[in-house]
Amino acid sequence: MLFAPADLAEHELALQAEVRSFLAEELPRGTFTAGLGMAAPRDRAFSAKLARRGWLGMSLPVRYGGHDRSAVERFVVSEELLRWGAPVGYHWVADRQSGPMINRFGSEEQKRRFLPAICRGELSFAIGMSEPEAGSDLAAVRTRAASVDGGWVVNGTKVWTSRAHESDWFVVLCRTGDAAEDRRAGLSQMIVDLRADGLTVAPIEVLSGHREFNEVVLEDVFVPDELVLGEIGAGWAQNTSELAYERGGPERWLSTYLLVEELVRSRPELFARERARLIVGEAVARWWALRRLSLSVARMIDSGEAPAAQSALVKEMGTRFEQDVLSWVLELVALEPVHDGSSPFERLLFEAVLSAPSFTIRGGTNEILRSVASKGLSAL
Repeated sequence: MLFAPADLAEHELALQAEVRSFLAEELPRGTFTAGLGMAAPRDRAFSAKLARRGWLGMSLPVRYGGHDRSAVERFVVSEELLRWGAPVGYHWVADRQSGPMINRFGSEEQKRRFLPAICRGELSFAIGMSEPEAGSDLAAVRTRAASVDGGWVVNGTKVWTSRAHESDWFVVLCRTGDAAEDRRAGLSQMIVDLRADGLTVAPIEVLSGHREFNEVVLEDVFVPDELVLGEIGAGWAQNTSELAYERGGPERWLSTYLLVEELVRSRPELFARERARLIVGEAVARWWALRRLSLSVARMIDSGEAPAAQSALVKEMGTRFEQDVLSWVLELVALEPVHDGSSPFERLLFEAVLSAPSFTIRGGTNEILRSVASKGLSAL
């Protein structure tokens, strides 16, 4: 079965209620600047509070500072944080994928070095995948690592690297061997210090003036052998596993949720119109359907599977839906988005208009995702 039915168990519903109560007390509505999904602001102190409650590194082993909880339990916590617009930016990548990847493929030394700090909310990670000549086609990466005494020297450029300028580390997909006839061969992953000698982070400023995306240039950056993640030459398989963590979660369909919530809260008069009721009804129905698919992916991860095709489908459908939601909202409101809007709804609308084009690019373009999904389906 491509997607198994998925519902929350009693203990998972209890966790959901606990997170909702925490957020209502810790971040009352109107007392903080809510964000759009995983693009929400960074707040290291807030991440540390989550860590103290056991809500970072939830699925990581207790012996490394984690809590041996399920991917579904992490799903529950993440969904509530995103729905609330909480400032998750500091810990997001480390908690979502870098920590689980190090736990799955890393050496014992790497696990002891990185995982406890991730679980305490003390380390932030970025993603070193996309490149100027490759984009979402990760088999086309050109960043190369050459073997030297004691390690590797890395040269190349990564692009669209979110928050690299304020993160501590990133996991770099690079070439350590010849591709030969298979472009996916000869790839490896390395854990690279974003403050290393020879590494330069340059901002890519978007229309809003925000600096989230970056170009990262690596010029003769030395990476010691002990920071090679997994096996040399196994980068493609490892990276495919990593994308299952990145693509199938609630962050791929909740980015514009808060925009609709603020619309309903701030402009109730709109819902005297049948069209407005129909739009919100369709949005809620599709949110619920995507939620069940995404929850099914989390269940598969808990069962030891690597649901790459299913994650790709969730991401493709979810990010297109996020853009549809924005289009529907713009249809309902006669409002020119401005960056200094006077209400939370106006501010979120401005952010959504500027960031929505990236929804179907970040984490893989729709074309690449459809290819991944079709190949995965044909193998079932």
